[in-house]
Amino acid sequence: MDIEFDQPIFVISVAAELADMHPQTLRQYDRLGIVSPSRAPGKSRRYSQRDVNMLREVQRLSQEGVSLEGIKRILQLENQVAGLQRRVTELTEELGRRRQPLDSRIFAAGAAGDVVTLSRGQRPRARSQAVVVWRPHGTTGTSK
Repeated sequence: MDIEFDQPIFVISVAAELADMHPQTLRQYDRLGIVSPSRAPGKSRRYSQRDVNMLREVQRLSQEGVSLEGIKRILQLENQVAGLQRRVTELTEELGRRRQPLDSRIFAAGAAGDVVTLSRGQRPRARSQAVVVWRPHGTTGTSK
């Protein structure tokens, strides 16, 4: 029988034993938002294997001298990085499913300053060849 990594199955006493902590420490971490387990219908805490692993990581960081606020921030950043990595994976897969990959298209500035799509080897249409020239006496003129 396989147990899902995120399945909330451990009561607080079992999770505390698995993480080698006191149950009151787990309650404090929950109150502080460091490790927040799922709740069973009777409002009792249920910890997953992921939660137990996170408790072990919190304990390791704490033993290295990181404050609880620092640990909370580290865990938030790790969650953010994991979310961004999942998003990069999704976008990479989406790019792979496209018929025409983006690298076969070229983007350039159009004559009006807008963005135009070009085929490889194609150049944007040239703007008017008129060039504004500065004159020493403060007058300007155009040359062609």
